[in-house]
Amino acid sequence: MKLLYSPNSPYARKVRIVALEKHIDLVLQEVVLGAPDSPLKPHNPLGKIPVLILDDGDSLYDSRVIVEYLDFHTPVARLIPQDHNARVSVRRWEALADGISDAAIAAMLEGRRPPEQQSPANIDKQLGKVMLGLEVMNLDIYKKKWCVNETFSLADIAVGCMLGYVDLRFKQLNWQDSYPNLAKHYSLLVKRPSFKQTMPAV
Repeated sequence: MKLLYSPNSPYARKVRIVALEKHIDLVLQEVVLGAPDSPLKPHNPLGKIPVLILDDGDSLYDSRVIVEYLDFHTPVARLIPQDHNARVSVRRWEALADGISDAAIAAMLEGRRPPEQQSPANIDKQLGKVMLGLEVMNLDIYKKKWCVNETFSLADIAVGCMLGYVDLRFKQLNWQDSYPNLAKHYSLLVKRPSFKQTMPAV
């Protein structure tokens, strides 16, 4: 299987970490979004990453679909619980983490526009979503080692990838000082080999 990805994408990193935790070998092909010769369009009409190209040539997107496929591809180190309530809890954490990443990316892209075209109000709005999401997570992770049922899962992976992206793009937020419970959780995650191998580029 081949993964079309970008090294700084929190969604692609989530897929890569799931594959590493489950000992699934993926061929990695880095792509540049918007490049005229991008291989994305034949495999994802939306032109977004990540995309998983299966051995039969079929393709899967987006990251939530891909991680579910990989988790059930092999029973090794299940990351999405089979119990319904636990599964919903894990996917809820993932949805919030991905939503925070969405807002952080939107703020980053707005900030890259020419100064005269930027909307400071839109940047503030998106960063407000980031901070509120982090606040909720910080409260929910209080006195927990892992997000759901004290077991490492997709929830922790999604949260870690989001925090890595926020740390990469918005160090000025100093989120570790404001959200110490999350900072403690993140310090555990970054010690895992799968996180070390997929750290975003500076």
